[in-house]
Amino acid sequence: MVVKKKTARVEAVVLEEKKLHELIASLSVDGGEDGVRRLAETLQSCLELTEPVQQIQLVKKAGSQLEALSAEQCDGELLDSCVHTLTLLYTTLQTKNPLRRAVASALASVPYWLQERTVNHLSACLLDCTSCPSAEKHPHTVDTIGACLDGFPLGERCIKKLLVEVLQFLHKVLSEYLHQNRGLAGRHIAQAQLMHSCLAAVKTSMLVVQRCQDSLADALQDQCKLEEPLGGLLGCYTHILTDEEFIQSVQSTAGMALVLLIRSVLGSGDDVASVVCGLLRSSARGLESSPRWLEQQCEGLCSSGRPAGVSLYLCHGALAMLSWKGALLGPQWEQLLLLVPDTLLDLDVSVKESSTAMVVARVLTLWSGAALDCLQGETGACPPSLQQALVGGSELQRRLLEHIYSHWEHPLDGVRHQTRSLFRNLLVLHQHAAAGVAPGSDQTQDPYVSELTRSLLGLEWHMRGKYGSLGCLVELYGAGHLLDLQPRLPLQLLGLMGDQNLAPYASDLLERLFVSHKAQLASAAAEPGNRDWMELWHQTWVGPLLSVLCRARPDQTTYILDYFLPKLLRCSPSSLAHMVKALQDPSPCGAGPSGSRGALGALMTCLRAARAQGVIPAAEGGLWGGLVPLSLLQQALIHKHDQVRMDALGLVCESHRSTEVLTTEELDLIRHFLPPNLNSQSPGIRQQTVSLLKKLLCRVKDSTQLLQKRRSQERDPGQSETDRHTLHLYKEFLRWLSVTLLDALLPAASFSKCLMSLHLLAVLAQLFTFSTGPDLFALGEVVTSAHAQNVLYCFASNFLEVKQLASALLRQLPPSTVGLQEPDRMLGVLQAALDLSTSTKPFDSVTAAHLLNLLLHQPDLSRALLLCAQQQELHLLPPSPPAQASHTVLWELNTLAVVQLLLLCLQSEVQKAESSLLQAASSRPMYGRVHCITAVLQHLDTQSLTRPEQWRSLVSELIAVCYRMSDVVSPVVQSSSPEGLIPMDTDSETSAGLQRILQEIQPRDTNDFFTSARQLETHQGDHHNSHAPSLHAAGGEGYRVTAQMVLVCCWRSMKEVAMLLGQLCQTLPLHCTQPGLITEEQVEGVGLYFRQQLLQSRHRGAFELAYVGFVRLTDMLCRSRSPTLQQLPARWLSEVLEEVKSSDPSSKLCATRRSAGIPFYIQALLSSEPKSSSCSLLKMTMKTLIALATPSTEGNSNGSTVPQVHALNILRALYRDTRLGENVIPFVSDGMQAAVLGFTSPVWAVRNSSTLLFSTLITRIFGVKKGKDEHSKKNRMTGREFFTRFPALYPFLLNQLEEAAATVESDSGQVKLHPSLFLLLLVLSRLYPSPMDGSSSPLGLAPFMPFIMRCGRSAVYRTREMAARALVPFVLLTQVPSTVHSLLQELPPQPGTTLQQNHIHGTLLQVLFLLRSYQADSHRPLPAGSGIGEALSQRMWLASRQNSCVVTRGAFLDVLLCLCRPKISLLDGSEVSSLRQSTMSILTASELITAEPWPAAFAPGGTPYLLSLASVALSASVELPELWGGSRLTSHLLEPLLRCPQYEVRELAVEGMLRRLQEEEEEEEEEEEENKRRKWPQWLDETTLSNLIGLAIHETHPQCLAKVLKVLLVLSSSGELLWTDGVQVLSQQGVLQHLLTLAQNSSYCVELHCAALTLLSQLVVQLVNSDPQGAAAAVCCSAQWAALVCACCCEEQPAEVKMMAATVLVQCTPALLVSLRLPLGLSMTVSLWRSLLMLLQDEDQEVRDAASDFMSNVPAHLLSTGVAAASSVCPPAALLSGVELLCRLLGLWGRPAAGVLALTEWLLGEEDGEDQDVAADAASTLDDEDFLFEKGDLNLWAEPAQWVKLLHAHLTPLVQTADPGAADPEEVRRIRDRARTRALGSQQALDALPALPQFSCGVDHARLTLRRRRAELALDLMERLL
Repeated sequence: MVVKKKTARVEAVVLEEKKLHELIASLSVDGGEDGVRRLAETLQSCLELTEPVQQIQLVKKAGSQLEALSAEQCDGELLDSCVHTLTLLYTTLQTKNPLRRAVASALASVPYWLQERTVNHLSACLLDCTSCPSAEKHPHTVDTIGACLDGFPLGERCIKKLLVEVLQFLHKVLSEYLHQNRGLAGRHIAQAQLMHSCLAAVKTSMLVVQRCQDSLADALQDQCKLEEPLGGLLGCYTHILTDEEFIQSVQSTAGMALVLLIRSVLGSGDDVASVVCGLLRSSARGLESSPRWLEQQCEGLCSSGRPAGVSLYLCHGALAMLSWKGALLGPQWEQLLLLVPDTLLDLDVSVKESSTAMVVARVLTLWSGAALDCLQGETGACPPSLQQALVGGSELQRRLLEHIYSHWEHPLDGVRHQTRSLFRNLLVLHQHAAAGVAPGSDQTQDPYVSELTRSLLGLEWHMRGKYGSLGCLVELYGAGHLLDLQPRLPLQLLGLMGDQNLAPYASDLLERLFVSHKAQLASAAAEPGNRDWMELWHQTWVGPLLSVLCRARPDQTTYILDYFLPKLLRCSPSSLAHMVKALQDPSPCGAGPSGSRGALGALMTCLRAARAQGVIPAAEGGLWGGLVPLSLLQQALIHKHDQVRMDALGLVCESHRSTEVLTTEELDLIRHFLPPNLNSQSPGIRQQTVSLLKKLLCRVKDSTQLLQKRRSQERDPGQSETDRHTLHLYKEFLRWLSVTLLDALLPAASFSKCLMSLHLLAVLAQLFTFSTGPDLFALGEVVTSAHAQNVLYCFASNFLEVKQLASALLRQLPPSTVGLQEPDRMLGVLQAALDLSTSTKPFDSVTAAHLLNLLLHQPDLSRALLLCAQQQELHLLPPSPPAQASHTVLWELNTLAVVQLLLLCLQSEVQKAESSLLQAASSRPMYGRVHCITAVLQHLDTQSLTRPEQWRSLVSELIAVCYRMSDVVSPVVQSSSPEGLIPMDTDSETSAGLQRILQEIQPRDTNDFFTSARQLETHQGDHHNSHAPSLHAAGGEGYRVTAQMVLVCCWRSMKEVAMLLGQLCQTLPLHCTQPGLITEEQVEGVGLYFRQQLLQSRHRGAFELAYVGFVRLTDMLCRSRSPTLQQLPARWLSEVLEEVKSSDPSSKLCATRRSAGIPFYIQALLSSEPKSSSCSLLKMTMKTLIALATPSTEGNSNGSTVPQVHALNILRALYRDTRLGENVIPFVSDGMQAAVLGFTSPVWAVRNSSTLLFSTLITRIFGVKKGKDEHSKKNRMTGREFFTRFPALYPFLLNQLEEAAATVESDSGQVKLHPSLFLLLLVLSRLYPSPMDGSSSPLGLAPFMPFIMRCGRSAVYRTREMAARALVPFVLLTQVPSTVHSLLQELPPQPGTTLQQNHIHGTLLQVLFLLRSYQADSHRPLPAGSGIGEALSQRMWLASRQNSCVVTRGAFLDVLLCLCRPKISLLDGSEVSSLRQSTMSILTASELITAEPWPAAFAPGGTPYLLSLASVALSASVELPELWGGSRLTSHLLEPLLRCPQYEVRELAVEGMLRRLQEEEEEEEEEEEENKRRKWPQWLDETTLSNLIGLAIHETHPQCLAKVLKVLLVLSSSGELLWTDGVQVLSQQGVLQHLLTLAQNSSYCVELHCAALTLLSQLVVQLVNSDPQGAAAAVCCSAQWAALVCACCCEEQPAEVKMMAATVLVQCTPALLVSLRLPLGLSMTVSLWRSLLMLLQDEDQEVRDAASDFMSNVPAHLLSTGVAAASSVCPPAALLSGVELLCRLLGLWGRPAAGVLALTEWLLGEEDGEDQDVAADAASTLDDEDFLFEKGDLNLWAEPAQWVKLLHAHLTPLVQTADPGAADPEEVRRIRDRARTRALGSQQALDALPALPQFSCGVDHARLTLRRRRAELALDLMERLL
């Protein structure tokens, strides 16, 4: 992003009147030389002017005149007056004023002979400034001193002359600032200004000391007055460094100033280094060599209690202010250089604030640069000891690497960036140091670098810091170094590009790699023309890229297009030809699996990236850049996959040059693309489409200017004619685009189409114009009145974005088409807006607000407002606009009048609500009016109002009515249970009933549930009926009120009141120092109102939205210039914290509902604190809350429970608040301790709040979960990084774990569960040791392991599992074998031991989890001699019947299976073979195989044990039988599994068989065998098949039966199955009937229903294909099957069922839907076609995409020209082609007339008779009252109007081909009469609707309009057919 530089503001000279007259008088003295007199006249004129630009010109002129003076003209008082005037101007003007720079330039041009006098005058003026007692002028004086030293030689001489005075002044200023800072607590604006001034003063003092080095040295030698000011400055620096109230930038600058001052005093010798070393060590010994005054001032820095940041800022100062280039000046310098990183690394552990961590990282990088400067100096100048300390592998390098590994995942980008820079510098340091230690060694073979690279490559790829470090290695050692160690690195990195979080890092590393690799290969090539190296480069980088693009899902490759591909093409543009050639060859990567983009998508991706980079030109001669035919582009533009379409569109729209002329082909491609893609359901695709088309329209605009410019030159007539033709094409295209988009905005259009069309129309309006003027592309001519009305009716949409876009577009359409100038039209729209503002449907008030905002621009609005007020009998006097009023004034007056009318209406409604809240809630809720007022005021410019008195009065009335509204509704939202509250009042006692209810509510709003329960009072009369009460208004109109209506009315009223009050306070000028519209008292009153609502409201909607308004108020308070308002947040915060502290069971603060609005109140107050401040309020609040949240050592009492609950809930909200950012990180450790300790509380409320806080902290520390896997490595952290960032948690967690582990011993047989054990294990399971950690790390994870292992002995199963999971990350990969062996040794070698089974089970679980992690991460076998196989063999009794515990039996079997199941085992061959034999013997002797009755199967743990046995059996029989003894065991093992009584075992067996079948199916597809008829696998014998078919017939468990049918589905596709039931062979009809019955009766189980119907459909298709004449069995059940398939396509069916139906219909397409034999008959075939076309309009995109695959099964000869065969097309294109294909098939079947009748029934719809329609119309009003939030039609994608239009368009030509006599006349007349009746009834119903029904009853209007349109089109077809 390019940031526009701010231009300095030019201000005129402002002097006191007396001073100005004196100057002018001094310049008016007569006499003097001519040159001096002219100079005086110029300066006099300059002073008399008030225009700053003219003053600058005169000062420049004076400078020229001054430069032209000669030494002979030096006499006279006049010249002194001139010089004095210039110097006075210089010291008076502000620093950044251009006039001051002009004065400085004039002074700099004085002749040499005049310079001394100029310096004297400037010194006198500067001395006057420093002597000024006014503190307000100190910042200006400081800036002036700094400006004198900024490239101004005379100013520098002046400062040196006044050195003592300047230093004394700076000391005085800093001292005053330090004193002022103590009294500014809570005044953030003043505090921030003071910090800025203090920073400027410190910087200026540094500049003075730095520029005056020589003067300082001379003065100090003479023992002059400098010691006092220098000592004072040193004292100020020390105070700033030790005062933590100062912000870091000031402290850091003070650290640099202090070191600079020491260097200036002591020189550059060893003394400086000695003093700085002493300060870093906090030791006074190093100060002995310094002067006494310096030693005294620095003693404050040597105290043991100084803040930790002092060392940090001193290190920064030493590195920045001392010179490190070249040879070191002595041993103390070497000591200082090595002391700095030690000091910083010691700080690293204690740092809490992220901002401080940022400074540490930056200073460490600065140190590495200084060390590099030392090593890169003169050869041999660096001491050997320093080289040894800096070489790789040294202790210092190890510690620095640990720092890098701890911080490369830091949340702050800056820390990660500095860490990467430090890593690179360390590598360079190692290179230089190693060259000095071992000169002549080969750096490419450096063992240290090789080992470092291997360890980095071995880390998990989710660690983002790894990428930058590898990039540094590539930069310094080349890509070949990494590729030699990891040849598959490119493919690994490309696989990571699907992750949004990792894609930028992976692409950056990839770019470094392929650029470096190309350079290495090119330099290594023997001949320049040799291309072999380029082929190798393509093979390494381009080949994997194309494979991923073709085979991966499009959503996984999005970031490859964004990040990687453009970089690759920039590196090697010539590679594009290689890509295109490879993608057009029939290679394996060309055709991807289902769901991938395939070769066509990959080709579009590559071409798009190349086009955007300018690698290929535009379309030429029918070929795109000579690379691809345009037909392929047309196919890609309507491809099924979104990303393929976007890539193709990007290829057309994007260009390297914005002025590139569009060709006819490109415009035709857009015409081809747009209609089927307007209705995109994906927001991302809509956004991309709009963005790409905007680029195309920008090209149209820019190239138009180029063409017009070229035509105006008229050089080549032929070229001019071509350009004229192109402009004509542009104009026609833009007109077509405008009309297409406007036509799409029909009332029945889908939300997505409306949104896309409005976005594109907004782009057209932005780039071109919808006016009707003489502009070349004036598009207003194509806009009709109907178009404008459709845009207006978009206001009625339920979607806010549609309203906003339509509102903006309507203002740009021609006013004549909108028609609001007509009084009646305007009055109608205004009345509609006022009616909608009282609607009970919340979104209607948003519509009303947009309509009112639209009307504000109309000049005659006041008349319409007056008429509306008269109709409602309201007394309104709208302000009359003056003649020729500007648009701004007109807008203001219209806004004032609208707000006045709304306020009058609101006051009347509030008065009614005060008497009957129920009637207000049901008929005229108040929140709509308030929302409209807020919306109308939102766009008003409140800084330039012309009627301030009227506005001031209006604001007061608004605030008053807001308070009244709140008083009416707040008792409901402040009730203990607002959701179910309904105040019951009747006609006779409305007011009394409401008051009685409100009185009953109030006493319950306490927290006494903590101490005792309260029994509700019972009343004599039963006022709570079972149904909603009915109110009868005066006019007899009835309202049925529900609790939902009351609650919505109340909380939305509270919301709108909060938004209005917040906006008033935020936007209106304050009546404080200047006349405003709102007073301080009103603002404070609003604040107290928010306080009451946030602290007492119980309803979440009420207090959440009150919080939004309160945030606006606090933002205004923070920016306010009023000291009283500035201090309000601090005061309110302290008050609420005191109230929380003292809250008890009788408090009205809500301790349920997560403390309701209290956290929001405190959040708003804290977030208003400026981030650049010291955050004192946040620190104070966090310390107070943590003290309250942490349980006291004396134990909890009831009195202290409520504050603890509040504190925990508030802390949770603060940790979640993103605006507080990293400022809460220092308090995470304390918060975690409070959460863990709170879990031990005996009070449930405390434990509940502690759990919520703990969950928030886990997310805050480890990040938002980035996947479905709860234990994903993406949300983990190394132990060192975790404990480095939160060091206080190390001893806490260790002590807590030790305490918890001591309670889990289960030897006693009692279950003891420590309350916080689960939390501890959850935290620890997210840590893991980094392979880069040193063995002697002070924060190592080893101490935790014994306690975690001990937790595995718990009697609680879940605890044992958690302990095993937590142990895994604590064990290094290299330590897994030894740890597993030691765990196995703890198990008893023979039965009869006294060891508890819980202990055995916990140990086995730990072994199992460790082995699984080793398998996943190591990819290599266990080391030889690990002893694991032997230890297991000795304990095989644990898996046999000798072990009475089935739980440990199963766990031991799981361990055995983990080692025996993989083809490449972790053990060597002999060991694993022995284990497999022993395991097989146990399996064959088990209860599962022997099938003996075993009651223990139903005992706890019995079923998991059987599942473990079944897993072993599956591995031995199905997965890898050759490793377990061959296929002879298959049926022997599978039959017991399939006949097992436990359904879990049967289900597991069938799952394993299904998984294996699918794997073999994929393998065979990849092999592409010539024999396409697949055979059954070897392990599937007749016995197993018979058992499967038996299960298919007799199985009762639904999920198990579904999987059996899936297995049979796979098998039946390989060959025909013989269905047998025992000895009986089932007939085809019997099988079909059984499956049909099963499908019909299994709708309760979606999985079974889908499996049965899918298998049935496949058998039907096979039967039809095998018997072309029509099989009897198929015909027998085909009608029921077709009806079942059609029923599965209904809108209300689950998505899984519709997906199944789509798959079935796609597979049936060639055999049943497009077969010319019509095997199912016309009626059933047409029904199936209708179901398919309905699925193409389904709400679910996956369903539509699945249904669109039918196009790939349609024979090519049936498709129309231009449609490619076997292509994937998007659903809208498939729908169009499907209707066209069906109409063509009706002709080929010879049944056009019957087809027309059937499709006309589709057209007419399924509504039966007019009675239901009338009843529906009658009930619609009632429904609106009953259901407040009516969902309406669920399908937001389908467009019935477009569907009807499409059907009619294709049926019209079909009618013309039909034989008139072929259609049944009676049927034709019946349809015609029905259509005529429906058309008449619809029209009558439409006529009965109120005015502008699109707004008041939009759903009814749209439904009736569509019904009328359906009837008219059907009537037209029937008239044609007769």
